[in-house]
Amino acid sequence: MKLFWKLFCSMVLITALACSAGGYALINAQFHASLDREVSALYEENDLLRFALAQELAFNPLYSRRELAKAAGGITIATGRGTVSFRLSDEAGTALGGSGTLPVDAGTLTSQLPAGQRGWVMEALGDGRICLHAASPLALEDGILYLENCREVGELFRSRSEQYQSFFSLMLVLTGAVGALSLAVAAMLVRPLGRLSAAARRMAEGELDQRVRVDGDDEIAQLSADFNVMAHRIQRQVAELKSAARRQEDFIGSFAHEIKTPLTSIIGYADLLRSRPASEEQVRESAGYIFGEGRRLEALSRKLLDLIVLDRQDFPLRSVPLDAFLRRVAGAMEPPLQQAGIFLTVRAEGVPALMEPDLMETVCVNLLDNARKAMEQGGEVLLEGFPEESGACIQVTDQGKGIPAEELERVTEAFYMVDKSRSRAQGGAGLGLALCRRIVELHGGTLEIESEPGRGTRVRVHLKGGDAPCETGKTGSSPS
Repeated sequence: MKLFWKLFCSMVLITALACSAGGYALINAQFHASLDREVSALYEENDLLRFALAQELAFNPLYSRRELAKAAGGITIATGRGTVSFRLSDEAGTALGGSGTLPVDAGTLTSQLPAGQRGWVMEALGDGRICLHAASPLALEDGILYLENCREVGELFRSRSEQYQSFFSLMLVLTGAVGALSLAVAAMLVRPLGRLSAAARRMAEGELDQRVRVDGDDEIAQLSADFNVMAHRIQRQVAELKSAARRQEDFIGSFAHEIKTPLTSIIGYADLLRSRPASEEQVRESAGYIFGEGRRLEALSRKLLDLIVLDRQDFPLRSVPLDAFLRRVAGAMEPPLQQAGIFLTVRAEGVPALMEPDLMETVCVNLLDNARKAMEQGGEVLLEGFPEESGACIQVTDQGKGIPAEELERVTEAFYMVDKSRSRAQGGAGLGLALCRRIVELHGGTLEIESEPGRGTRVRVHLKGGDAPCETGKTGSSPS
């Protein structure tokens, strides 16, 4: 059974039972009070008769029981209900005399009374009438004489029956009214639960932004508030799970994207060693680049995992001279740029900059690799490092196709590619600049992009300056 019908039936049943019990108790209390009044009136009439007989005995003290019974026939007691009939009988229940006619048999009560005490009983007559029958003893010289009188109370029982019938009719009307009111009350009480149920179903279908209105401060309102808190926490936890899954996807994409350049350098130098004779210095230099790029690939994979999957934000930064740093980056990028027919020029001062070298090398490598992809016909790329008022700046300038003005604000979004077909053909995933922006922000710096279609792109990375002075390096260039 639904809660609505449970509430409805409970309210109607409780109201009906309470009213029925109350009405029954009230009618019975009124009936017994009236019956007690009739008993009192019965005893009062009996006392009046005793008083009248006592007066008779006062004038004739020598009367025997039979003489008193005979004389009692002339005694008349009138009340508001008419003349009171009475009867005198002996201990054996034999009627000796009296006034009027009693509707009950002699001896039915006197035989049951304890010696010397009065009492009364209720007797049903054959014609449906009911009367109260009272008897009290009179002590005479020749024995006990009982004074009996009656009082009809059938009207009390008829009145009670009529009250029961009226109350039953009233209860039918009252139950109908209570039923209608209970429907409204049950609907009002169940409505918030219905909203909760509907919101829970929608949440189960994936609509996690569901909330319910909180009305009042009762238990249902508290339940609604608790539901909203639960829904908020579930939505937040699901968002965190989605964010974690997205970070893992980003990591896979970024890792696949970032290992290309070190692998390209490693393959390029390995191919150089394999395909042509080289001097001992060239072998040592190539092996050094292969070893360095392998170590960088190892460190980079670990740091990308911390950055993207674990969302780590506390990488230690240290002061690094830009000239040595950028020359190392240029050396790592020489093989792929050489294959693309691109001449790389490095102009760097020994200004110190605060950075995490492996992550910042990822930024520079991405920027140079983007320049390579944008210069399909070859050309020149300029890699610069110079001081600024607020720190240091790394700048990459190419002579590539450029980026339309309307695309500039979106190129740092994850998976966004200006030329999708060309980017996919070259193995791009749209993650390079997004990762660069995130790494630069991690350093407390900014990434600035300027571009003009057909003339090239300039990207600046603004970093904080190092705390300690560094030895100034030399400007160098590497032909491709």
